Amino acid sequence: MVSVRNARFQQWRALLDNRTKRQQLGEFVVHGVRPITLAVEHDWPIHALLRPAGVRLSGWATGLLAEVAARKVNADLEHVEVAPDLLRELGEKADETPELIAIAQIPPDDPDRIEVPPDGLVVVFDRPASPGNIGTLIRSADAFGACGVVVTGHAADVYDPKAVRASTGSLFAVPTIRLGSTREVLDWVERLRANAVDLRIVGTDETGSADVDAIDLTGPNLLVVGNETRGMSAAWRDACDLTARIPMGGTASSLNASVAATVVFYEAARQRRRGRRASD
Repeated sequence: MVSVRNARFQQWRALLDNRTKRQQLGEFVVHGVRPITLAVEHDWPIHALLRPAGVRLSGWATGLLAEVAARKVNADLEHVEVAPDLLRELGEKADETPELIAIAQIPPDDPDRIEVPPDGLVVVFDRPASPGNIGTLIRSADAFGACGVVVTGHAADVYDPKAVRASTGSLFAVPTIRLGSTREVLDWVERLRANAVDLRIVGTDETGSADVDAIDLTGPNLLVVGNETRGMSAAWRDACDLTARIPMGGTASSLNASVAATVVFYEAARQRRRGRRASD
């Protein structure tokens, strides 16, 4: 039971807006029905489940707690009752008390967490500034069949609550890692190529060399999405085998980075569906 702003509460509170503390503790906060449900379904390591003290839980929350117990994956998980006003603070909602909040473990940033099939699509988000854009891109990558997301360079945090919420739980379904440099990603690509996964590197840019629907995206591809303001770094431009552009009309000069990525993800999924139908 946590009923005052003690050290334990302050530790959880710091996870909301202190990236350094998240890294030190190896934990992050998960809000919302769908994200928490998917974290449990995908056997994500969870350190604690927080619930409001003295409040009867809904069928969803009761069922989820039973599912956690049945799976027996998180053997050391703590169930903690928290005073409703404190839980509202952790939930970042002044007028609504969350039924459950999860304190989840940050996994290692190991590219080998991403399993790349022969026709796999891996997404690199280069130096994103907005955690919301990271979450939205992960959600779209999940929707259109990408096998992993890599966030590179000086970037917003994948485990910022805004990113976790924006992913609507897809963070727990699509392996997402953070690597500090382009070189680290390219070293991983070389290892994959040595093991017969010949990833082609396709950059996205409004001045790309070909329209995205004219590029064959059915094979193994590493798709690079640049920073929201500056686009891809020079290192990524040099690494790309080709660059794709989205043909646009109207007066808009560009699209939001995560929106543009979603368009390209859809085109890749469309080509793959068409290829499967042709082979049937």
